[in-house]
Amino acid sequence: QLELVESGGDLVQPGGSLRLSCTSSAPSSQDYNIGWFRQSPGKDREGVLCLSASESATQKGRFTLWRDYAKNGVYLQMSSLKPEDTAVYHCAAAPATSSSCSLNVPLYNYWGQGTQVTVSA
Repeated sequence: QLELVESGGDLVQPGGSLRLSCTSSAPSSQDYNIGWFRQSPGKDREGVLCLSASESATQKGRFTLWRDYAKNGVYLQMSSLKPEDTAVYHCAAAPATSSSCSLNVPLYNYWGQGTQVTVSA
């Protein structure tokens, strides 16, 4: 059983930045692909960015994702935040069956409880 814990959610003004953390007590989390997802009320869960087990960092647009191997953590840096980024953000882990990751929700076996990000003036 892999337990994931998110933190870092907050109320932030539009244009601001925020760093979310996803930590696990198990070093074996480094053998998993890690994905960040978000969900707003009334909407489906949406993939944000993922990091394969063989990658240490990746970036897409306003989002950067990286691992801290010493802390068994994966961190999501979000910049230039917009009101539409408001959601509960979850990290999740999927067995690393290939060298690349996917944001296909059913592939992820382990989920954290989520952390709320609110972007508002």
